[in-house]
Amino acid sequence: MYVYWSNLYFVYIIYSTSHHKYYIGQTNNFELRLARHNAGTEKYTSAYKPWEKVLVIEKSTRSEAVVLESKLKNLNRERLLQFIEKYK
Repeated sequence: MYVYWSNLYFVYIIYSTSHHKYYIGQTNNFELRLARHNAGTEKYTSAYKPWEKVLVIEKSTRSEAVVLESKLKNLNRERLLQFIEKYK
């Protein structure tokens, strides 16, 4: 398997179809990260698979991605859903 590492970073929101939960994270390789979530190799999300992509936002630096990830993680579900609808 070829793994492509980008100079960009991505803040992502994924959704557990089995448990109706959202998860927010950041990475520089979203496709690989989603595959890891669905393979169960990510400890926190393994119990809630399968996961599907909801929203991916591109950032030019990791620090920008971390700041946005933190802000999104502090939203309640209603505000998170409003954010998703606005930027989807």
